[in-house]
Amino acid sequence: MTHPMPEINSLLKQVRLSHIIDYLPQRNRESIEKKLSFPEFLSLVLQDEILGRENKKLQARLRRAGVRGDKTLENFDFNFNSKINRAQISELASCQFIPEAVPVLLVGPCGTGKSHIAQGLAHCAIRKGIDVLWLSQSKLFSELQAAKAFGRYERKFAEFAKIPLLIIDDFGLRPMRSPQDEDFHDLISERYERASTIVTSNLDFSEWGSAFPNQLLAAATLDRLRHNAHKIVLEGASFRDSKEGNSKKKQEKK
Repeated sequence: MTHPMPEINSLLKQVRLSHIIDYLPQRNRESIEKKLSFPEFLSLVLQDEILGRENKKLQARLRRAGVRGDKTLENFDFNFNSKINRAQISELASCQFIPEAVPVLLVGPCGTGKSHIAQGLAHCAIRKGIDVLWLSQSKLFSELQAAKAFGRYERKFAEFAKIPLLIIDDFGLRPMRSPQDEDFHDLISERYERASTIVTSNLDFSEWGSAFPNQLLAAATLDRLRHNAHKIVLEGASFRDSKEGNSKKKQEKK
C-alpha cells in the first residue's frame, strides 16, 4: 500500500499550508499515541500553520527593521547598572508611546546600553505587529543622499516619515553639514505628533544643538523632538569595558 504522506505534502503545498508539513509527522505520531480525535488532530495542525505564519511575519519585520536578533530587553543586564530606571523601561515596553506618537530620547556615555535598550523596544513593537526601522544617523543621511542622486528622494523620505517607529542611533556622533540639518529638520517635523521616534546619543541633552550648523534649525528641530518626550539618561560604567575586563581575567587564569 502506498504511503499517503508524500501526496498529502504535495496537496498542502498547493493550498499553501507549508508550515503544517514541518510538524505533520510529529502530529501524526502524537495523534496515534494519544488517540486524538480528528477534530483534535486538525486543531493541532492548524495551530502549527498559524504559529508558523506569525513567526515568518515576525522574522520578516526584524529583517526590515535592521535590528539584531539578540538585542532584546530580556537579554539586557539591568543589574549591571542599578541607576537605570527599570520601571520606566518596562512602561515603554508596552509600546503605548507609539500610538501616542511620543518620542523617546536616550542619552549617556558609550557602552551604557542605549542602543541595546532602543533595539529592545523595537523588538517589543515588532512582536505587536508594528513596523520599525532602526538606523544610525550616518546611515540615515547616506540613504537620503543616495536617494537624491537617483531621483528617489521623495519616496525614501516618505518611507522614513511614515514608519510607525523610527530609531535614529548615535545622533550627534558626527556634526551635521548642510543640507543634512535641513533633511533632519524636515523629517522630525513631518513625524511630529504623527509617528514615534527613538533617538540615542552620547551627547547630553544640553549639547544637542551643537550637532547643527544652523542654530535656528537646531532650535526648531529640538523643540519638536523634545516635546512630551520620554527622556532616559544612562550613567555608570561601560558594558564593553566590563566584558573586556572579564575576558582579560579569564585569559590570565589560563
